[in-house]
Amino acid sequence: MKRSIETLKDSFMKIRTGRAHTGLLEHITVDYYGSPTPISQVAQLGLADARTITVQPWEKKMVAVVEKAIRNSDLGLNPATSGDVIRVPMPPLTEERRRDLTKVVRGEAEDCKVAVRNLRRDANTKVAALLKEKEITEDDERRSNTEIQKLTDKYIGEIDKLSAEKEKEIMTV
Repeated sequence: MKRSIETLKDSFMKIRTGRAHTGLLEHITVDYYGSPTPISQVAQLGLADARTITVQPWEKKMVAVVEKAIRNSDLGLNPATSGDVIRVPMPPLTEERRRDLTKVVRGEAEDCKVAVRNLRRDANTKVAALLKEKEITEDDERRSNTEIQKLTDKYIGEIDKLSAEKEKEIMTV
């Protein structure tokens, strides 16, 4: 369940808000000597200001490749190269785009909740199998199911909290 929360946090990092942060570009891969490589392994990512990400490839010939990869990504960004530094300005989000992003956030959160519920189901099935094999008593089964439900409720609450925070962050102009 903790891994599900971590995966949700990672996917929230990829959803852009009005502010610039290097996590937006970390999932982009570039062709580095014939193999797809994460952008963070071929360049240094940094922030020039609140709305601009800087990307400085370690090899001069990678500048064009990295710029093309950023431009072709699904983020809708338009990088500009000056020398060996690529500047990626973050355009302000429109109200309609903000609403679309909140729908994406809700979808990601729901997927995470489904994963947590599936883990709960698997755990309850294992407990029932132990009861069937007479390795635990019915009281132990009831106690275990209660504990599993408490854990599930805790993680679903955390997912709701993370989702609400991300939606608030997106809707803030």
